Amino acid sequence: MKIFCIGRNYAAHAAELQNEIPSEPVVFMKPISALLKGNQPLYYPSFTQNLHYEGEVVLRIGKNGKKIQEKFAAGYIDAITLGFDFTARDIQDKLKAKGLPWEIAKGFDGSAAIGNFIPISDIVNFPNIAFTVLKNGEIVQNGDTQLLLFSFAKIISYISQYFTLHTGDLIFTGTPEGVGPVQIGDILTARIGENTLIQCPIK
Repeated sequence: MKIFCIGRNYAAHAAELQNEIPSEPVVFMKPISALLKGNQPLYYPSFTQNLHYEGEVVLRIGKNGKKIQEKFAAGYIDAITLGFDFTARDIQDKLKAKGLPWEIAKGFDGSAAIGNFIPISDIVNFPNIAFTVLKNGEIVQNGDTQLLLFSFAKIISYISQYFTLHTGDLIFTGTPEGVGPVQIGDILTARIGENTLIQCPIK
């Protein structure tokens, strides 16, 4: 199983981190050891002083494919969930300043938290999904996939030009504005409507 992530896929988020708006999807990957499931806690890494949450819609690939045409791409999604792309922001900033890869800041153990999956057939108005992220019960992010710079179909088509997609692969589709730091004792929650898909304590 592979974990793909799309960076800077909401214009407002790119702006809040003072990044340029990309002309094509920004793709990076996380190792399988980054996966955190079942509402397990994330233990605050000792190597960062500025751990950030990034709430995202996560796609699950339902069949194998490569060089997928955009018009057929939606047929490769079998379920979605919400998740957190955790980022060691201080380390990422240092790496970016040197023009180096982000893996240490993005791919550490537990940095890809995912919630319960919802079959595509159960989602009204798919692929238009509104979601909310809360920290300690307070709303910190409101996402709407209609505001994505690159749609689900575009993302899948683009990734599949370079990597064969396999059943079970995950794609984190990007985070809206409102990212920020977490501390030990915080609880992050992400939901669609009143349906909570993930709750992740920071310990």
